Amino acid sequence: MLVQLAIRDIVLIDKLELTFSEGLTVLTGETGAGKSILLDAFALALGGRGDGGLVRQGEAQGGVTAVFDVAADHPARAVASAAEIDTDGDLILRRTQFADGRTRAFVNDQPVGVQTMRAIGTALVEIHGQHDDRALADPGTHRTILDAFGGLQGPLAQVAAASKRVRSARTALTEQRERVEAAQKEADFLRHAVEELANLDPQAGEEATLAERRTVMQQGEKVARELNEALDLVGGSGSLVPHLSSAVRRLERRSATVPSLVDPSIAALDAALVALDEARAALDAAVLAAEFDPRELERVEERLFALRAASRKYAVPADDLADLRARYDADVAALDAGEQALAGLEAELTAAEAAYAQAAKKLGDGRRKAAKALDAAVQAELPPLKLEGARFITQITVDEASRDAAGTERVEFWAQTNPGTRAGPMMKVASGGELSRFMLALKVVLAGKGSAPTLIFDEIDTGLGGAVADAIGARLGRLSEQVQVVAVTHAPQVAARASTHFRIAKDNVKGGKTTGKNGDRVTTRVVGLAADARREEIARMLAGATVTDEARAAAARLLQGADG
Repeated sequence: MLVQLAIRDIVLIDKLELTFSEGLTVLTGETGAGKSILLDAFALALGGRGDGGLVRQGEAQGGVTAVFDVAADHPARAVASAAEIDTDGDLILRRTQFADGRTRAFVNDQPVGVQTMRAIGTALVEIHGQHDDRALADPGTHRTILDAFGGLQGPLAQVAAASKRVRSARTALTEQRERVEAAQKEADFLRHAVEELANLDPQAGEEATLAERRTVMQQGEKVARELNEALDLVGGSGSLVPHLSSAVRRLERRSATVPSLVDPSIAALDAALVALDEARAALDAAVLAAEFDPRELERVEERLFALRAASRKYAVPADDLADLRARYDADVAALDAGEQALAGLEAELTAAEAAYAQAAKKLGDGRRKAAKALDAAVQAELPPLKLEGARFITQITVDEASRDAAGTERVEFWAQTNPGTRAGPMMKVASGGELSRFMLALKVVLAGKGSAPTLIFDEIDTGLGGAVADAIGARLGRLSEQVQVVAVTHAPQVAARASTHFRIAKDNVKGGKTTGKNGDRVTTRVVGLAADARREEIARMLAGATVTDEARAAAARLLQGADG
């Protein structure tokens, strides 16, 4: 509920701080005292349209702060949390209006966009008046209101889940159909490609291996002669190895006589023989490697050229041909299995749509039953509100073509204001005063069923008096047992029902930036009224400018009757 409202430098308001409580709060005062200013300022804190003209003349800026105490699971907290706003404690909505037209919005001291503030404000407060363009006046909310009245959250959740399954099944079917259609357009190419790549059987890394082997074989013929000549020098007929070996044996026979002179030479020659033997082994291996079959070179080249031709044809690197083959295999498999898969998905969609239709029918039956109960409940509230000849009608139409997560019904509240007249949408056929009373009857019936925690009624009793005003007061009182109600009223019968009473008045004050001819300026002030002051204010509302003892006695009777 609304706990506190603080306003500074808005139109005629210098500084104002009001504390609110549960139950019914009324705001009274003479015409022009500033009641509309107060509501305009409050609407600003709820995300209403800003206007530089709201700033008190002579000031650069004005501001409004509204503090709300709501349950931890209230939808307003969910909206705030979704906007990454800290929601611990109270919800504090603050709006600064600059004289140049700019505004700044804050929720719990975190800067937010006006749209976010408006979404939170809408969840916290409903404003109703003769020119109301919010809350129940919006046909887009009527289906939600009917569902809340009928307690249809369970069937509604079932329809939402069934709708989600239908969307998923339809998406899967559409995607599969697109894949099959795309594959069918390229069916001949795909089948040829799969056959060609299957015959080629490309392997990852094969091109590099073949290219290296080809290079080795091509160069082998050129170096084979030099390798054989070198091998002949090391290990052939022209080799020095036999001569060196013979020389080592002769020197070894002399080693015993002069070892210091001979042994170093023997060691060097042994090392040379070992090196020559290693060289011969390396040359033998090289000669063997250089030998190749020309037919093998031809086979390697044919394979390499085939891979490269496929690479150019399919515009992918040769190493990716194996992956391409796998993709084409999958596409052909999808094409072959496409019709069967489509049939399965079509069956799934048919089953999902049947489940949705069943859930939607259950919800629709519940809505029609709830509509009858709602019509009867609202109808019972109309005669005391001087709408005895009127009818309230919950109009339900079925639109099978526009199924959604909330079912197939479209709901709109209609009214017939007089017997014999044509019924139509409530906003179109009801006058301002009639609309206000229809709204009040609806809110009384809907109390505690999805309503915002704070309801504002702006002069819905205008032009009414006597028994009708008393009936309005009684219904506002009943409504305030479920939610917080704030009413701007000119009816003493309504004011007498209040648990909290504020009087709005204008004062002339001296000095300041904005002054009149006599140095005075006008401000709006709001005063909470205790018991005696309440009686005097209600007597003023009954008698006018001159309050008589008779008016005071009548006011006392009204207060006593309201308490009883």
